[in-house]
Amino acid sequence: MLIKNICCIGAGYVGGPTMAVIAKNNPNINVTIVDINAERIAAWNDTNLDNLPIYEPGLADIVKETRGKNLFFSTNIDKAIDESEMIFISVNTPTKTYGKGKGMAADLKYIELCARNIADVATTDKIVVEKSTLPVRTAEAIKSILHNTGNGINFSILSNPEFLAEGTAISDLLQPDRVLIGGESTDAINSLSKIYEAWVPKSQILTTNLWSSELSKLTANAFLAQRVSSINAISELCEHTGANVNEVAKAIGMDSRIGPKFLNASIGFGGSCFQKDILNLVYIARSYNLTEVADYWEQVIIMNDHQKRRFSDRLIKTLYNTVSGKKIAMLGWAFKKDTNDTRESAAIYVADHLLNEQANIAVYDPKVPYVKMQSDLNYLNTRTEEDNAQGLKASKTPYEALEGAHAIAIMTEWDEFKTYDWKKVYESMKKPAFVFDGRNILDEKEMKSIGFDYFAIGR
Repeated sequence: MLIKNICCIGAGYVGGPTMAVIAKNNPNINVTIVDINAERIAAWNDTNLDNLPIYEPGLADIVKETRGKNLFFSTNIDKAIDESEMIFISVNTPTKTYGKGKGMAADLKYIELCARNIADVATTDKIVVEKSTLPVRTAEAIKSILHNTGNGINFSILSNPEFLAEGTAISDLLQPDRVLIGGESTDAINSLSKIYEAWVPKSQILTTNLWSSELSKLTANAFLAQRVSSINAISELCEHTGANVNEVAKAIGMDSRIGPKFLNASIGFGGSCFQKDILNLVYIARSYNLTEVADYWEQVIIMNDHQKRRFSDRLIKTLYNTVSGKKIAMLGWAFKKDTNDTRESAAIYVADHLLNEQANIAVYDPKVPYVKMQSDLNYLNTRTEEDNAQGLKASKTPYEALEGAHAIAIMTEWDEFKTYDWKKVYESMKKPAFVFDGRNILDEKEMKSIGFDYFAIGR
């Protein structure tokens, strides 16, 4: 099928950057990103590129280059579906908060709504591409909905999971390790492959069946999260034995069978994918009565939760077993650097724990607004919104957040944190001045020479 028009349903962290890169490399194809959220679409169309709803290095430049030429953002979903030959489904698949599978299974209601909308609107044959992270065999439900419309339209279903990492999404898209396409129709697979071949070597485009493609995404995230939890488990052992987790990680990472990536000990992983996908994997395993498999992967989540709790417990214990009335400065709220995404950020849970101990928290993050910090805390429903607003404040500058603090907790590995005048910071703080480096980004000898009581993960 010749593809002249692409529709992407969902203008979020996956749909926005992915479609922008596709549009950049396929100037002969019109790409329209649609969403029911009018405010989000307005932000994508804002002439001030600083107001884009998603921050990713390099994204604004690509949007500037393509928007209004062959990249468009709209709330007119039906029109975009009708005019396209290929439709990407890139909507949220959060963990269920109700009913069967609550707290573990993926909530597929938005996926089903998309499928039904496509079935209702389509008047010509379509290639429908799963871009959202989905449980294995979700395509079966999508096929059932689309193939039972009774209007004689032919739908080809493909799975094309994303493997981009927030903070490096554009470089990941421009230079992917691989592009994975799963499907049953060779013609549909070739149509999607040709779009990627505009900039990706054909040798890096891998084709599989639908179910292998769906399961590969969950498995990739599970393996990456497993490495994080594994090194974090060792970090606790290091703290009790005098070993240095950075040295251990370097030693094992030089083994070619292991490699150095995802071996940075930290306060734990966050983001929209790892926890959600592992919980989904656990739920799928349990649904097949694979108890040992489910228990194995669930331990990755248990270790991650333990690491966050251990960090805040260590801070409280070091500050003489009380933080009540003390100012704790938190540097970073995003779950990782170079993104404004806060989903499952460790900062949320550490702040929640410290607020339960009546600490006064001052936060500085270069990309996350205060309203988002409060929304994240309020979602936990641990305290009233008024109590959260009273206990946690955001600062416009880092030095404002740090001044007069009893302790600093580094929650995100923003590069700018390494460049601060730490002597100036030390002089402005209560003494003794504590630094709890949850991302292992500062030089221990330098911090201690200034006068800080410095604590890092695993050393």
